[in-house]
Amino acid sequence: MKTNKAFISLMSVALVGSMLAGCSKDNAANNAPNQGAENGQAENAAKGPSGEITVLTQRTDIVDTVFKAYADEFNKTYPDVKVNFQALSDYEGQITVRMNSDDYGDVLLVPTSIPLADTPEFFEPLGDLAEMSKEYIGLEERAVDGKAYGIPIAVNFSGVLYNKKVFNDAGVTKAPRTIDEFMSALRAIKDKGDATPLYTNYADGWPLTQWEAVLTTVAGKVDYVNVDQPNTDENFVSGKPHYELYKVMYDAAKEGLIEKDPTTTNWEASKADIANGKIGAMVLGSWAIGQVQALAPNKDDIAYMPFPTNASEIIMPLADDYTLGINKNSDNKEAARAWIDWFVKESGYPTEQAGGMSPVIGAPLPETLKQFEGTDVKFELQTPAKAGQEGLVDKIDKDAEIGLWQPEFKKRIIEAGIGNLDESYDDIMKDLNDAWVKSRAKVSGK
Repeated sequence: MKTNKAFISLMSVALVGSMLAGCSKDNAANNAPNQGAENGQAENAAKGPSGEITVLTQRTDIVDTVFKAYADEFNKTYPDVKVNFQALSDYEGQITVRMNSDDYGDVLLVPTSIPLADTPEFFEPLGDLAEMSKEYIGLEERAVDGKAYGIPIAVNFSGVLYNKKVFNDAGVTKAPRTIDEFMSALRAIKDKGDATPLYTNYADGWPLTQWEAVLTTVAGKVDYVNVDQPNTDENFVSGKPHYELYKVMYDAAKEGLIEKDPTTTNWEASKADIANGKIGAMVLGSWAIGQVQALAPNKDDIAYMPFPTNASEIIMPLADDYTLGINKNSDNKEAARAWIDWFVKESGYPTEQAGGMSPVIGAPLPETLKQFEGTDVKFELQTPAKAGQEGLVDKIDKDAEIGLWQPEFKKRIIEAGIGNLDESYDDIMKDLNDAWVKSRAKVSGK
């Protein structure tokens, strides 16, 4: 798929999806085994990979139920592969520690904290990017030197998960569009007094990284993240997207619009609380919609909106969820690859559990995407980096030790907002921007 400023309207996505679905069926028919194949050939094809693999996941909530059912289904096709699962509650934190050794499973989610250029040090190449792009979308995020190292478990969109009833009860009957409207809605929920307006999930840490995914929406342009950002010295300056984005977090904390004691938050409990109307909103990817709806007394109460923006256009960025990769040290790479392809194509996980689009070209669209038909919300892929600047944002970020996709500076913002740190929001932004400017000059040579 061409990603260069590729606007994906709902109607065109549906049309392309239905066309490609037809092509997929035709290809399946054309590639069906020859019914006259010799018995020996059929037996060899049926045998397939064998051995034992360990699959690491972040889904602590369904690892003992849904995932075990997946393994049973997988074994109907691959009976000689034994699949074990390990769920990590703090996936990013725990997996990066394990990756200091060779023992990090056979199949795992590629950590977002691993710089793109370092991916081949830990993961097995899955194939040629150009060739695999005929079958999957979203491979570019983990591609190095023309090789794909990860296949998305889903293609998500990012925004705000909210309880519509909580908002309605507070007198907010229309999803806020601008930052001022959003803050006013949170204040109305606080005044009502029945729910925590905005839940940060501070203690778990990783949910705070979900805020970075809506930077495109705040910027209002698909060029910002990969094209504009690595070429500016004003990344955290007042009026710029990063400043506006995290000012929402700071102001919400300062005004008491978040949980009373952020250090005691709990991710699993928060899903039940927003489902039951004890929380108004959380900044999360679309993958969370299905998880929360499954817990809600009335699933229609659980809704999704774009992150508030003052930009002229409302863009909800399409991006990979985690990508599945293979540990380059695995002893069962053939079985690991069989699991990845089956999981993405056959399990139903991308739409049923991840709440996004399937990365398989031609797969049906999920209901969560159809809900925005007829609105002014645009779904767009981010413009890829300029030639020669692939991975530059990651390199600057790593050298500057900012942690765009880490929770640390978000926690600092919240701590400052609630008064635990003696620094202002502008102090924090200046500190981050100074580090960015210094490292950008060092890394890019400009």
